[in-house]
Amino acid sequence: MEYALKTATGTVKTNKSIAKNIYEMIIETDIRNTFIPGQFINIYLDDISMLLPRPISICEAKTDSVTIVYRAVGKGTEHLSSYSESQPIKISCPLGNGYKLEDDYYGKRVAILGGGIGIPPMLGLAKTLKERNAVLDIFLGFQTGVFLVEKFWKLSQNIHISTDDGSVGFHGNVLEMLESCGMVFDEYFACGPKAMLSDLCEYALKSGSITQVSVEERMGCGYGACAGCTCKVKDSGKIVRKSVCTHGPVFTGKELVLD
Repeated sequence: MEYALKTATGTVKTNKSIAKNIYEMIIETDIRNTFIPGQFINIYLDDISMLLPRPISICEAKTDSVTIVYRAVGKGTEHLSSYSESQPIKISCPLGNGYKLEDDYYGKRVAILGGGIGIPPMLGLAKTLKERNAVLDIFLGFQTGVFLVEKFWKLSQNIHISTDDGSVGFHGNVLEMLESCGMVFDEYFACGPKAMLSDLCEYALKSGSITQVSVEERMGCGYGACAGCTCKVKDSGKIVRKSVCTHGPVFTGKELVLD
């Protein structure tokens, strides 16, 4: 997919904690007109000591705003968590290739899988798939505390929750939970750790189902200039490296090579 890089100054509408070290920020902006679920936004912080933008997946998008949900784990995201209401914020969006979706999923049952901070972008995807008549089963895997679950409940009653410590729902990871259900779906969509995506691709391959996965990767620039976020992909019978930020972050299970 080709896109024109657009940079603009938005305004922070809200920036609040929704779980331990997890924040939800709504940014007022009209830059999201061409958004596809699975794409991400670049945030340019107002601290000159952090020049590189922070790429964060878009959770939801409306006509006049985008919502991101992020984990405060480093200097950049911790600084982002300090942004207050009405504060200006420089962004570029949309970036990357999102999920390739059919116009109508009538009669198809699809599985959405999110692991950890890979859960937020699946919310916007779930909304789009529901609008296109898909029957949704949603599998969400957390380390411990849960977040965004109430928003997913509004989209499907088939919600499956797992936690690594067994504090909520299934005790184990999201793939173990999927396998325990014993269900096969027409198509799988996922975002999360590489180990989870690798196991899912193998699981779906056995049934011949289509799989699309969004790869989590540390990005430098976010638009392909630095080549710092490459992954292995099958291309014309060869294994090559492609930038996650421009060729992805979404790839099909058949083309992606996960070690």
